[in-house]
Amino acid sequence: MNVKISAVVVTYNNEKKIEGCLESLEGIADEIVVVDSLSTDGTRKIATQFTDKIIKHSSTDYAFLKNLGQKASANEWILSLEPYERLSTRLRLELLKLRSQSVEVDGFYIPRRSFYIYRWIRHSGWYPDYRVRLYQKEKGSWKKEKNRIFLDFSGRAKKLKSPVEHLGFSSISEQVIHINRIAERRAQELYARKKKTRLDHLFFWPAAKFLYVYLLKLGFLDGFAGLVISTLSAYSVFLKFAKLKEIWKKGEKIEFMPGCR
Repeated sequence: MNVKISAVVVTYNNEKKIEGCLESLEGIADEIVVVDSLSTDGTRKIATQFTDKIIKHSSTDYAFLKNLGQKASANEWILSLEPYERLSTRLRLELLKLRSQSVEVDGFYIPRRSFYIYRWIRHSGWYPDYRVRLYQKEKGSWKKEKNRIFLDFSGRAKKLKSPVEHLGFSSISEQVIHINRIAERRAQELYARKKKTRLDHLFFWPAAKFLYVYLLKLGFLDGFAGLVISTLSAYSVFLKFAKLKEIWKKGEKIEFMPGCR
């Protein structure tokens, strides 16, 4: 794979984790492109230690910002990473080996391993979480449909073995805040489509979600962390429909909360 790689990272107030992310890209990415959504902390200052290609933009549209970074990249291959992620040591070695080989595909699926409540999660629907992260620029672009943002990839891809390390939630409290924000957004989207909450949405669906994650996705093998993930997964379903019910009861017009677009 005698080609050069551009790593694209979209940031917003990630000063606590961005250094580890960018540091892991050194020696792997020939170019690092940081697209910053007007951070108010030290994110951009830290990023300047690793790259001079920092794009500032006021948009909060993640798909737009990802595509902006991709268009600004100088190389044929794109490596997509989040500011709270980093390349594992094993993945770095696998990518270095890959670069010395001939490649006949257009992209690579890379697994993601999450660190949560002081342990690596190996089940609970969080792992292996394969996604196309390394791909030819012309074969992929980012899109947003309803409540889903995804890479629209059209090409042949194969799987790599070693994972990206995901350090998204520092605590249970941080995850609960995230769940509340997402539930608010999705409730408003359902309200806009004139959907209403039924009793089974509040009882059966959350219970089914818990059983799905804890039993079918083997959350119980992740110990206490797996129990928390399963419970909060159920809570996120309940909260979404509870908030939808609240909106209908208040008869409010849709006023999107900051950060919910």
